[in-house]
Amino acid sequence: MTFFIAVFVLLMQFIWLWVDDMLGKGIEWYVIAEFLMYASANLVPLALPLAVLLASIMTFGNMGEHFELVSFKSAGISLQRVMRPLIVFVLCLSLGAFVFANYIMPVANLKFYSLLHDIRNKKPAVDIKTGIFYNKIDGYVIRVMGKKELENGDDLLTDVMIYNHTNNAGNRKVTVADSAIMKMSEDKSYFSIKLFHGTDYQDQIETRTSKIYPLSRFSFAENEMRIELDGFNFSRTDEDAFKHDYRLFNLQQLDDKKDTLQKHHDETVKSFTNVISTSFLFNDTLRVLNDTAKKDSLSRADYIKELEGIKKEQLYSIAINNARTNKGKAGASATTTVVAKRDIARVSVEWHRKYSFSFACIVMFLIGAPLGAIVKKGGLGMPVVISVAFFVVFWITTIVGEDMVKELVLPAYQGMWLATGILLPLGIFFTYKATTDSTLFNLTGYIDFFKQLFKKKEVQ
Repeated sequence: MTFFIAVFVLLMQFIWLWVDDMLGKGIEWYVIAEFLMYASANLVPLALPLAVLLASIMTFGNMGEHFELVSFKSAGISLQRVMRPLIVFVLCLSLGAFVFANYIMPVANLKFYSLLHDIRNKKPAVDIKTGIFYNKIDGYVIRVMGKKELENGDDLLTDVMIYNHTNNAGNRKVTVADSAIMKMSEDKSYFSIKLFHGTDYQDQIETRTSKIYPLSRFSFAENEMRIELDGFNFSRTDEDAFKHDYRLFNLQQLDDKKDTLQKHHDETVKSFTNVISTSFLFNDTLRVLNDTAKKDSLSRADYIKELEGIKKEQLYSIAINNARTNKGKAGASATTTVVAKRDIARVSVEWHRKYSFSFACIVMFLIGAPLGAIVKKGGLGMPVVISVAFFVVFWITTIVGEDMVKELVLPAYQGMWLATGILLPLGIFFTYKATTDSTLFNLTGYIDFFKQLFKKKEVQ
């Protein structure tokens, strides 16, 4: 129950994120349902730890509230023994979460991103409003001042003005009509506008040979225009175009991708090193090349002193140009190296994510079960507040750690395990407090502990 509640809450937040891309496009309900199903699969690694935390607090809170844990302890059954079957269940759940993240989520993400691309590229349904220039149809701008629906379902437009921009030549083709009837084709691939009592204006394009720009104009009693609706129909894109995204890989594919990126990065650095090493003289002596009889090497300073004024200026000019060239090469190589390192970091983030979110279920259980036994409150009141508080800490820490990895501040194993590394000691502490029947929220005990600690330091 808590799992589906968590998925539903996260899915509502997701819908508000993408609602602008779905509304007003005439997408069928089953396409939206498929889109939300793939989005729900993408939210499982986030919803499952929250569900484990909430369910464990509710379960042990109810047991503590109804004195069932006291009955267990009076019968000689410790809290660890009570938690043992649930620990086995959570371990199996974490293993299932890992299998889901490694094998099912890549497929769900592939279908999700391909469907999201198709929904974004679908243009909104044709909805020409009065008094507004409608420009959602490629190559045309339409303005109508009046609109009403006829008995047969067609739309009657009044005071119609249509700009034809299909030739990309500006406002050189304009059609004005007193009224028109707009009708969509059955397959919605085009719609026809039957114009009545109007005039068509066409201004010729300027050429170099002719300096005369005639304006052609003809009036009509009835004229029909057919406008293609490319992009208004919903079509599915081939999913193979999205398979290169590292977010759609399993562990083996992520390892292969990381090795490929690392190899390419090492080759780039090696190539840059070889180019730079041949552009500098690392020794402090220069041989006099124009004097073959003189075989002794001169120091750099002595060699420069023997040069004449013009040659010395040429020498400095060549050196400055070489330095500028090498500086540009170094800057380009540094940019390429940073981009390559960030790509490697993103692949590493996805690799560690499959493990860290699975292990988070165990950490959340270690926090929720003893905390529920200590608080002794069941239901959806206090457990929800506590769960949300811990989950917010977990989620914010996860986002911060992931961003620090992508910005090359932390290695991937530190950033992606930062949240679990912070909450795991907290879970062990709660378990210790619950098993020893210690008071968790009694500040006097903590104050006495620190007083004794400071007294020991003073004695030493």
